[in-house]
Amino acid sequence: MKKNIFFLVLSILLYGACATEEDDEPILSSDDVFTWDSVIVVPSDYQYPEGPTFKVLSWNVEHFVDGHDDPYIDNERENSPPENMPLRRNLLIKALKKADADIVVLQEFESAKYLKQIALDSLPDMNYRFFADVPSHNWYMNVVVMSRFPMGVIYGYGNATTPLPDYIAEDGSTETQNHINTRMLSINVYPSENYSFLLTGVHLKAGRGERNSSMRKGQINLLQRQFNRFLLRNPEKNMLIVGDLNATPDSEEINLLVNNSGLIRQFSDPLDTSVYTHPSDDPTRRLDYILVNENMFPEVVDKSIQIQSFFSSDTMRIISDHLPVVGIFNRTDI
Repeated sequence: MKKNIFFLVLSILLYGACATEEDDEPILSSDDVFTWDSVIVVPSDYQYPEGPTFKVLSWNVEHFVDGHDDPYIDNERENSPPENMPLRRNLLIKALKKADADIVVLQEFESAKYLKQIALDSLPDMNYRFFADVPSHNWYMNVVVMSRFPMGVIYGYGNATTPLPDYIAEDGSTETQNHINTRMLSINVYPSENYSFLLTGVHLKAGRGERNSSMRKGQINLLQRQFNRFLLRNPEKNMLIVGDLNATPDSEEINLLVNNSGLIRQFSDPLDTSVYTHPSDDPTRRLDYILVNENMFPEVVDKSIQIQSFFSSDTMRIISDHLPVVGIFNRTDI
């Protein structure tokens, strides 16, 4: 009896020693995929909007801060906002009304709390009810989401430290970072009762050169690993990546998403490489994207993913140095 117990304990220990991260999360067949029914539900007074499609808008709105000083963030722009912020706020509100998007993802925006207040004060008839962010503890530029549709579990990456792949400093040292991973989040969105997707909003490391590129690659590698984990659980998972990737369409960073055999389901960039988003008043390069994974690509309304300008180029530049990207998708269960 003691001998049998010994071998049982030994087997358990050996399995634990050999287990990988994925072993903790069993791979499920498509018939066994866990559903959120009765675990995550819509609010009791909520009704899904009518119509067979939904619209997504993504926009880097360039250091968009409220009028209040956050005492825990020491930055001159956040401490004392520029005098033109009221004008920029009014123009952004007009632009959001023109866009009439169901899901809005803003980068370089101070907080979901601020966006929610704007919606309550200035967009009450647009039915924005759901808001999300995973804000940085020590910086004011965040990725925020505003939605007419219910949202579920959110995944924040700010606590994760990522390497700088293939980057070696002049002194021979390697680097890691986690101060910009707060600018990435993933969240489940439910546009209709039986249709959902994973929305990932990003504002990757800015700047040119090998070091900044390596930082972005480290961030993308983290997302790739996360996406594959989701797809191992549900091979049919719909996914969108939206935001400012701070990389051009022909860059190594974008290739990690659209031409990467390591991704179980690769992403596509529906826009032509000649379409630009930055700077907004005279665009010469594209940094902003709506990328669609293979599972969700059939839902893209033909030619609906576009760069959008709501006002003259001079007025758009007052709001931001980036132009927004919009896309329209079919809700396949309607």
